[in-house]
Amino acid sequence: MSTFDELCGIAGYTRALERQLRPAFDIQVFYLDQYLMRSTQRRVNRLADREIKAICKALSGFDAVNIQLEFGTLGMTQRQIMRRLDWLCRAAPTLSVTFHTILDDEGPAWGDVFALLGQGKVKAARNMVFGGTKNRDLARKTYGLLRRMQRSKPTRVIVHTRRDARMMKDIHRINEVLHHPLAFIDGETATEARAAVSRNDFPLLRQVPPDAKLIGTFGFVSGYKGFETAIEAMRYLPEDHHLLIFGGIHPQTIRRHEPRDPYIDRLLKRAKIGQTILDELRDRDGSTSLALDGSSRELLERHPHDLFDRVHFMGVLGDDDFARAMAICDAVVLPYMEVGQSSSGPIAIALEMGCRIIASRTKTFLQYARYHPDEVEFFDIGNFAELAHRLAAPPPRDPRERRPRFNVDTNRQVYVEANSLRRGPLFSPTSELATANA
Repeated sequence: MSTFDELCGIAGYTRALERQLRPAFDIQVFYLDQYLMRSTQRRVNRLADREIKAICKALSGFDAVNIQLEFGTLGMTQRQIMRRLDWLCRAAPTLSVTFHTILDDEGPAWGDVFALLGQGKVKAARNMVFGGTKNRDLARKTYGLLRRMQRSKPTRVIVHTRRDARMMKDIHRINEVLHHPLAFIDGETATEARAAVSRNDFPLLRQVPPDAKLIGTFGFVSGYKGFETAIEAMRYLPEDHHLLIFGGIHPQTIRRHEPRDPYIDRLLKRAKIGQTILDELRDRDGSTSLALDGSSRELLERHPHDLFDRVHFMGVLGDDDFARAMAICDAVVLPYMEVGQSSSGPIAIALEMGCRIIASRTKTFLQYARYHPDEVEFFDIGNFAELAHRLAAPPPRDPRERRPRFNVDTNRQVYVEANSLRRGPLFSPTSELATANA
């Protein structure tokens, strides 16, 4: 099962993984209908359960089953998720589970909760307690399920960092754990793509001066991506620097009757796009009124710091265009906040495409850099001044010369080992693998 044809990061990785594993396995990817899985209507819920049971019945014909686990793609509630995950795990003859999110089983961070209460943020504190409790329960049930599975069948877990691998083994008592960073593109494909792509392939860039320096940010547009940090850095860079925001609102977060997504609105305001000085004054105190004469009206038509000509919203791209877009950028900037993620597709693709990478110092990116030492330039989260200085400075070395030690070939080896019927290199390349993207 998979969100295989949708704009989803896990689906993109599944597509890449399928290409990597074709030489080693006969693969079938099971499509997972998100309309069915994420519905809370009782009738649709029954249809989703029926779909999962049909998949489980088919799994008996495979030698091994891999689940690309992102909890939300199996359901909206804990009961939905665990019921369906349990059915899939029990139906798999040989099981491997790739974790894209590692949930904390310690519950709410009470220190942070009390800090929010001290600031009078009762709703935020309540949400933190609810979210932490929900994640704790879901984590404990998931790890308990895998411990039960490993007593009766070969059961392996794949994670994307060494830290997560240690936690899985030492804390959650999963016996067989493998780790590897995300890998999407082989070296030959990346080289060919870089040689073939040009700025003219992207119509929205045809009005940008040909000698402009292009700074790219990538991923679904969401508050934790920190794109406003990149926008603020643009104010301290020369006029020939242009920011390209590749991405859009995630389909699951599009709301009815909402004229503009709140985070998009925040980015537009940060860039002063569509604003006047009067708008800025009103935002400050909410009551400013001015008597305008003829000399001031022209100034108020457009904010003098409006970055409309230098900040470009490039929209959502498919897998191939996403990678090609990175290749035209002078630097790929990933200014994300720390939200506890265990992996990031954009940083992996950027590295494989030979891009200069400047990333915020999150735990995720630091863990990723352990696999690729000296390949990522870091700046502190939210420090737009440091980011601007790094962008103005030349890269330490030509990133196109890198030869990643961890790549699609080593990733394939991990999946061959994880889905072998026995431990070690005894796996038959003619065996079949079912990939379930959850």
